[in-house]
Amino acid sequence: MVLSRRTFSALVGTAALALPPGGNGEVYAAADAPGGPATGPPGADGHPHTVGFDAHSMLIDGRRVVLWSGEMHPFRLPSPSLWRDVLEKMRAHGYNTVSVYVSWNYHSPAPGRYDFTGVRDLDLFLRTAAEVGLYVTLRPGPYINAEVDAGGFPGWLTATRGKARTADPAYLRHVDEWLTAVNRIAVRHLYTRGTGTIVLYQLENEYADHVTEATGRAYMAHLHHKARADGIDVPLFHNDKGRNGHWVPGSFDTGGEHGRWLYGFDGYPSPSRTPPDWGYFGPGGAKGGASASPGTPGFLAEFGGGWFDPWGGAEFDRKGYAESRRTRDAAYERRFYLTNLANGITIHNVYMTFGGTSWGWLPAPVVYTSYDYGAALDEARQPTAKLVPMHQLGHLLGSVPELAELDRAEDLGVGGGPGLRAYHLVNPSTRARIHVLRNDTAAELVAAVPLSGDTLRVPVPALDARLLATGLSLGHRKLRHSTAQPMLRLAVGRQDIAVFTGRAGETTRTVLESPTAPAVRVLAGQAEHTHRDGTLRVEARLGGLTRVLVEGAGVARPLLLLLADDETSLRLWRHDTPSGSLLVYGPALLRTASLHGTTALLTGDTVEEADLEAWLPHGVTEVAWNRHPVRTRATPSGSLRATRRLPGAGRVRLPALTGWRRRAENPEAAPRFDDSAWRKADRTTSYSITPVPAGQPVLLADDYGFHYGDVWYRGRFPDAAGARSVSFSYVTGTQGLLMAWLDGKPLGTHRMPVPGKKTVRQGTWSATATFPLAPGTGPHVLSVLVRRMQHDEDGRAEDSHKAGRGLLSVSFEGATPRVAWRIQGEAAPDPVRGPLNNGGLYGERQGWHLPGFGDGDWTPAALPRTEQGQGVIWYRTGFRLAVPSGTDASIGLTLTDDPSRAYRVQIFLNGWNLGQYINDVGPQHTFVLPNGVLDTQGDNTLALAVLADGTTPAGPGKVGLTLLGRAAGGVPVRRVHSPGAGG
Repeated sequence: MVLSRRTFSALVGTAALALPPGGNGEVYAAADAPGGPATGPPGADGHPHTVGFDAHSMLIDGRRVVLWSGEMHPFRLPSPSLWRDVLEKMRAHGYNTVSVYVSWNYHSPAPGRYDFTGVRDLDLFLRTAAEVGLYVTLRPGPYINAEVDAGGFPGWLTATRGKARTADPAYLRHVDEWLTAVNRIAVRHLYTRGTGTIVLYQLENEYADHVTEATGRAYMAHLHHKARADGIDVPLFHNDKGRNGHWVPGSFDTGGEHGRWLYGFDGYPSPSRTPPDWGYFGPGGAKGGASASPGTPGFLAEFGGGWFDPWGGAEFDRKGYAESRRTRDAAYERRFYLTNLANGITIHNVYMTFGGTSWGWLPAPVVYTSYDYGAALDEARQPTAKLVPMHQLGHLLGSVPELAELDRAEDLGVGGGPGLRAYHLVNPSTRARIHVLRNDTAAELVAAVPLSGDTLRVPVPALDARLLATGLSLGHRKLRHSTAQPMLRLAVGRQDIAVFTGRAGETTRTVLESPTAPAVRVLAGQAEHTHRDGTLRVEARLGGLTRVLVEGAGVARPLLLLLADDETSLRLWRHDTPSGSLLVYGPALLRTASLHGTTALLTGDTVEEADLEAWLPHGVTEVAWNRHPVRTRATPSGSLRATRRLPGAGRVRLPALTGWRRRAENPEAAPRFDDSAWRKADRTTSYSITPVPAGQPVLLADDYGFHYGDVWYRGRFPDAAGARSVSFSYVTGTQGLLMAWLDGKPLGTHRMPVPGKKTVRQGTWSATATFPLAPGTGPHVLSVLVRRMQHDEDGRAEDSHKAGRGLLSVSFEGATPRVAWRIQGEAAPDPVRGPLNNGGLYGERQGWHLPGFGDGDWTPAALPRTEQGQGVIWYRTGFRLAVPSGTDASIGLTLTDDPSRAYRVQIFLNGWNLGQYINDVGPQHTFVLPNGVLDTQGDNTLALAVLADGTTPAGPGKVGLTLLGRAAGGVPVRRVHSPGAGG
């Protein structure tokens, strides 16, 4: 017996939710949903569209679509030209959707001020996504978490009334102002209006701690009303933090609106876990993931495409993101993502697909600068081996609409041992069947799949999985079954093409329905074929691209069967155009394809020399690659093949970094430094949730308008006779520190401990630093520098982003002098680079990090360098690059030194704060310099602010440029505006 989803849900005790049919942005009844894939890639075509869903999938213009989505954050790539590069790579590798957080702190330097220009141009990003042909899931917060400072809340919100993430009116006033600014842009990019490609909109993020409270329900209702009042008419959703059943349809007041609310949830299972059944075919009930909302599609709003790494690299044994990518590799993706698909998940977002860089003071305290995440595209925008399953599954889901509507089918009794898990699913309309075979053991298993009249014996590698199909249409022919995994099908010109994949060296059997014997030609590769019992059987050993052409036997159109090993499959590129689909084989990347008359205009990348072959619509007889005509010849496969190989990327030469100039700073430590323009630290009340000790003034930096980076304090007192020591209580995030001077002489430095695995997720760190004193006669000046390491996230909705940062209190042993404090942090926000670019170091306030700053009177210096002392020393140099035109070179800055040396470096490239290096903590040593900020064909200014605690010799050590990847092709890159000293 075949069980439909609703029948199965009833059997496990989950009631189906009745939902109304029809309408723009509404749910369609299943019987009303036309079949077939959505036609062509989405875009801003000027025509209105419908966006809805039923229990199986999204319905876009009435057609079923599986949203196969990747997460990227434009705020983590401060070069708008490169957004197109990442989006084109996602689209080429089979993604049809990009999921996007919008970080409030990135756009708002002050209450009432919102900046969507330059690197913060959300409108440009959404236009680019539409031009590339990707749907968009927009996630504007208000809270995003995302391992960013304060979870995305702006620094100024830490010093305001109102409890965040509740219905507190003071907080909601700020939220409404923010959402008005975002939604004004978003409504211009709704797919329903034909002016963009936004199809889903998120209201809040992992909001789990006020679910049962009236304030939580009122808060969600307010956000829902605000989105609709601002004109957001696509389906709305919230992503549950886990499979809790929080915020399912009907859980809060939507003003009478029905059928336009989706339940989504997040999942980040450990690679050591058995993949969970989180979809409709799990245990059921409110804790059953998607089964908590049986009337809406299975929706994983975030599923682990990697994992973040904390300071010290404790998560991955100090090996950094390379270890994240190793533990969550291609086999992990097949095993977990195919399980999700087998459980009815048809909206699947991989977090992250491109992680990028938490540059400046963007990172939350727990993480370091790199947000590579072990993602399929690394921080330098380079493809990794993790793209293999994403590429294969994305193209499969985009070309086989049967996968958007699957019900659980009967258990076939698949053999293979207790470690083998088998899922059997059926499309109720076409009766095509999908089999997911998962191996949960450390040894290869052979699955025995019983089918009518046959048994498929399929090897499943250790801790891996594979998808098989039976009864699938391949155009004008029908697949009975195959031991290889289908990747795509399409009709091109006058033939059908079907691609199947597997591991290199595997022997596969593909069986086609064929009552009479067809004409079969093996055009390339190792394959044999026989016809018997009304079927054509093709046996092939995978290696390269095996080609088998099947013709005749009463079928009008030939079928070209392509069998590819994994690496070869990564060089097969499907692209849809208004004039028909095409398939390209050979280059490292196909970015765009368009048809002009009889010519196919293709653009893309090569790394090494590459073949170019294209299957094109009928009548297209010529090919151009990156705007250059390519001579081709016709092949027996029905393609055009270039007569010469495409050239690879040229050599990229990187200069040595020399000509350094050096200057010490922290004049604030000197007794006679003029601090008269600094703010008096004399407040008696604070907005912080950190209690201020009785009898102490408020010293926390946020209360004085200083929210990012370092903060200085100077305290004057007339005398401290008898004082034996001074104690500074201070609060920072992970890796924060405090250093102090008395009358210009160093007292010492105190550092927060390096977190281990048990403490890695702890946010606020507080400590008391005590230093001995022998003050002598007064008056005296205490100078204190605190590196705060940013604000806690507010994941539990407890206002934890308002935890104090900076000095908390100061006390003396043996004396009680009255200290008059002044405070200074970052200057006014950089109007171009934004509020998160700068902290409160003297050099930052004076523009030492900016190009064009006059450093002619600085002292020449050579690196590596060794010196010892407490404080900050700056180093500046310039360098010129001459990357060949048409070459996309990804370049990083690498710092290495003896790990026992205790110092840290803020890295500024052309005035942009691109990260923080901590030599004795790590694990990061290479920092990506994004093209656009980096001038790859001109002059660049590099500035390093080195903060040393004085306990060991300090550097910098070796500092050099590193080539992280290169390709012939890429996208045109515009220089990011980088104003220098003087504006």
